[in-house]
Amino acid sequence: MTGITDDHLFKEQLYPFTATRAVADIRIGILTIREKWAFIAQGIDAGIDNTKVPANIIPTKNNIHTILNAVGNYNSWTNAENIKSIQRPWDIFLLNGWALQKDFELITSGRKSAPLSPTNKAIAAENIFIEEGATVEHSIINASAGPVYIGKNAQVMEGCLIRGPFALCEGAMLKMGCKIYGATTIGPHCVAGGEIKNSVMFANSNKAHDGYLGDSVIGEWCNLGGGTTTSNIKNTAGNVNVWNNKIRGYEEMGLKCGLLMGDYSRAAINTSFNTGTVVGVCCNIFGEGFPPKLVADFTWGKERYFFDKALQDIDNWKKLKGTTISLHEKEILKQLYNQ
Repeated sequence: MTGITDDHLFKEQLYPFTATRAVADIRIGILTIREKWAFIAQGIDAGIDNTKVPANIIPTKNNIHTILNAVGNYNSWTNAENIKSIQRPWDIFLLNGWALQKDFELITSGRKSAPLSPTNKAIAAENIFIEEGATVEHSIINASAGPVYIGKNAQVMEGCLIRGPFALCEGAMLKMGCKIYGATTIGPHCVAGGEIKNSVMFANSNKAHDGYLGDSVIGEWCNLGGGTTTSNIKNTAGNVNVWNNKIRGYEEMGLKCGLLMGDYSRAAINTSFNTGTVVGVCCNIFGEGFPPKLVADFTWGKERYFFDKALQDIDNWKKLKGTTISLHEKEILKQLYNQ
C-alpha cells in the first residue's frame, strides 16, 4: 500500500486531533484517510507500495492516479482541482460534504443496499444505502442534496429527521427525534441526539441529548452532557478566529466554526461553547459561564487534571462501551501530559 507520511507541520496545525493520532487516522467523510487508502488500494496495481504521499491528502477513486503521478511535487497535489487536503482542523467539517460523496461512491459501487423499512419516508431513495444489520424505523430521510449511508449494525430510532449528505457509521446510534443536517458524520459506535449540522464525530463519542452541535469536530471518547450547545457564528456575523497550535496564536478561518474537541474530553450538562472554541485532550469542562476559547490539555474545571485520575476517568468511560484503556493509549497520554 502507499506510504503515508506524517509531516510535523500538519500535525501541529491539526491540533487537537493529531495530539493523540496520526494525521492519516483523521476521519472525514465515512472513512479515515488511512482506511480510504486501504480501500482504494484493493482496486489498483500493487506497484505503488513505496510511493510516499503526505497524510493530509484525501484520496478518492477518481483522483488516485493524479495523486500518484504527482509524487514528489507537493504543489501539484495542492493545486489540482480534484485533490483536496486537510490543512487546518476546520477543514474536516468544511470538506466533509465532498468527502462523504466520494466515500459513498467508493463503498457502495457495485453493491446493493439492504431494504429500507416501509415505516420510513424517503426522498431520493436511490441515494440511500443501508448496510446489513442496520435498523431504521419511522424516520424521514431526504437524500436529494447528498447521499445517506447507514453503517453495519447502526440504529436510527423513531422520529429522526435526516438530510444528506450524512453517514451513520458502524454500530452508531441516532436517538429518538434527532435532527440531522448535512454534511454530518457520526463515527463508529457514537451516540447522537438533539440537533447536529455539518459536524464530524470520530468514534465512540456521545452527544446523546438535546442541544446544538454545528460546524464542529469531536474526537474519540468524548461526551457532551445534556443541553450542551455550540455557537457556530458570531453575533456580528464577522469572521471567526480559531487557535492554531503551529503559530501559537489565533487565525481567521471564515464565517462559521463551532467546537473543535480533542480525544477523551467531556462537557457537563448545559455547557455553552463560544464560536470557534478549541478544547484539548482529556479535559473535563464544568463550572459557571462560558469555557475559554482555548482549553488546554488535561484541564479539570479551571485546574490541572491529576494524571492518574484522568486515566481512571477515561477507563470508566471506556467500560461503558465494553472496553478498557490500553497501554499504548496510556503511553501517548503520559507523553502529552509531560510536555
